[in-house]
Amino acid sequence: MFIDSHCHLDRLKLSEYENGLDTVLANAKDANVEGMLCVSVTLKEFPKMAQVTEPYSNVWISCGVHPLNQEDVTDEDTLCELASNERVVAVGETGLDYHYAPETAQLQRDAFRQHIRVANKLNKPLIIHTRDAQQDTLDIMREEGAQQAGGVLHCFTETWEMAEQAIAMGFYISLSGIVTFKNADALRDVAKKIPDDRLLIETDSPYLAPVPHRGKQNQPAYVADVARFIASVRGQSVEHIAQITKANFKRLFNIS
Repeated sequence: MFIDSHCHLDRLKLSEYENGLDTVLANAKDANVEGMLCVSVTLKEFPKMAQVTEPYSNVWISCGVHPLNQEDVTDEDTLCELASNERVVAVGETGLDYHYAPETAQLQRDAFRQHIRVANKLNKPLIIHTRDAQQDTLDIMREEGAQQAGGVLHCFTETWEMAEQAIAMGFYISLSGIVTFKNADALRDVAKKIPDDRLLIETDSPYLAPVPHRGKQNQPAYVADVARFIASVRGQSVEHIAQITKANFKRLFNIS
């Protein structure tokens, strides 16, 4: 049984599914996906996301502000209050993205530091997005003591050197459907090196549908395809990938 460690159920075009979110969850179950983490990208949208996912006991949630959503200025006290919700198992998505928004770099850095402080205060792990900002990401993680809360570098596309440094701080590395893309040779090399006890899998749905679903809206069911591909790259069985990533997910997010 698989777990999708990162998705955005509230961003799906639910009109594409006969019974909306019920169908999405049924599709996941049919693909042997037993649970998923629905990740917050703005504080303004968090209450609605929490409400929409509340009926589903196998959907966990996070609370945070995506680095590309800096128009939703992070208020540390509000973030702390919302992230204190007992259903929230992680703080984020947070981090740095200089690829798409280098002009907001300082705002991103300030927000990232706030998220780390809140995660440490609440003792909840971080979900970190990083793109073209390797050194700043690692520096801020160290300066703010991110290893205290721990967490995951999600949808990882950076170098093995960065992954290695994050792992040394106790972080996990999560791979998405990008690993299946034709031009992702460097990422596949990283996938081979991640220790069993630090690997997670995800869809990041509705984005980044893996092969063979390119061009479709991504959904949690497709994390099984990510797992199968990673298993082939690592020379391991799909059952092994399912077992270790499920155990890692529950350990990281403190889920019994």
